[in-house]
Amino acid sequence: MSKLWKRMEDELNTRHESKTYNNIKILESPQGAHIKVNSQDYLNMCSNNYLGFANDKDVIKGGQDYLEKYGAGSGAVRSIAGSQTCHLEFEQALAKFKGVEDVILVQSGFQANTALIPTITTEDDAIISDELNHASIIDGVRLSKAKKYVYKHIDINDLQKQIEKAKQEVSGFILIITDGVFSMDGDIAPLDEIVKLKNKYEDVYLTVDDAHGEGVFGSHGRGLVNHFKLEGEVEFEIGTLSKAFGIAGGFIGGKKVLIDYLKQKARPFLFSTGIDSAMCGAGLAVVDKMSKSDDRVKKLWENAHYLQEQLQAKGLNTWKTASPITPVIVGEESMATDMTKMLFEENILVSPIMYPTVAKGLARIRLMPSATHSKEDLDLAISKIEKCAKELGII
Repeated sequence: MSKLWKRMEDELNTRHESKTYNNIKILESPQGAHIKVNSQDYLNMCSNNYLGFANDKDVIKGGQDYLEKYGAGSGAVRSIAGSQTCHLEFEQALAKFKGVEDVILVQSGFQANTALIPTITTEDDAIISDELNHASIIDGVRLSKAKKYVYKHIDINDLQKQIEKAKQEVSGFILIITDGVFSMDGDIAPLDEIVKLKNKYEDVYLTVDDAHGEGVFGSHGRGLVNHFKLEGEVEFEIGTLSKAFGIAGGFIGGKKVLIDYLKQKARPFLFSTGIDSAMCGAGLAVVDKMSKSDDRVKKLWENAHYLQEQLQAKGLNTWKTASPITPVIVGEESMATDMTKMLFEENILVSPIMYPTVAKGLARIRLMPSATHSKEDLDLAISKIEKCAKELGII
């Protein structure tokens, strides 16, 4: 066997032996509070479908209508074949909803970070990134030629130290970048404090990746910038459509000059076909629903608070969460794998989170309540988690 294939085989064998191999489930039904796997019904506690739009009939119809009107694909990248009207409609609707001057659509939230960060920075600039930022931010930063700094997680004092250091070492501007909601722990960035700090300096700007904040925080789910009442204070907003919006794609929001610049220079926009018409139609339906009513957002928070309070009452550790993301700390990696398997046998679908995604000794199952879960659904999940945790000696 060649070195390449042997390396892969060895890594896979190690994962099987350490119980860290990820067995990806095949879903036989749409995303929702309940799904079908192996022809059996499961309670779905691991989807990012916060507001239940992934299988909403009006959202599906919006996608179908635009699929019929504009076709299945745009034919080439938008800068070559042209943007379709549906792209512009959706970008304008998102900009209005988010309270920014303009928006550019890209293929995913991941691509939004790799489109923005290396495009707007040069070797004369500095990037200061929270140490627990998402992999897409890390990869976007790696693609940049800027000088790179990392600050301790949500530590404003350390952020200030890194700003002072960067001011001495670079001649260009400084870009602070942070997740809004941190996807593994569920805690949130103190955007109000970060903005207050950056405003003390010239040429210091802020990017917020609000993937887990949109549809969750702020008025009608407009996100953390709205939640902190910081519209106009955050220069760059990264968004995804794959969580609360229930579809696929990503976007960048900010000033019109930024969006025009990205349409001329951002490689993911220039070298990859734009999102399809069905996603635009479905997304427009989502924005319309979210703008008109915040009932789903309220229900999401009601479910999140109930789930977390009940788990804590059972003696389970939900860590630092300040969002609907609900980690249940179990300790060792093998314990997370065992608990996931046990819950699957109880027809509860959860996701294990292990090293290197989180620190050693802090393996967990991560629960994601949605607006579509009933109280009976949550009570069932809580009882089964308690049962498995007792069998494993976690509580």
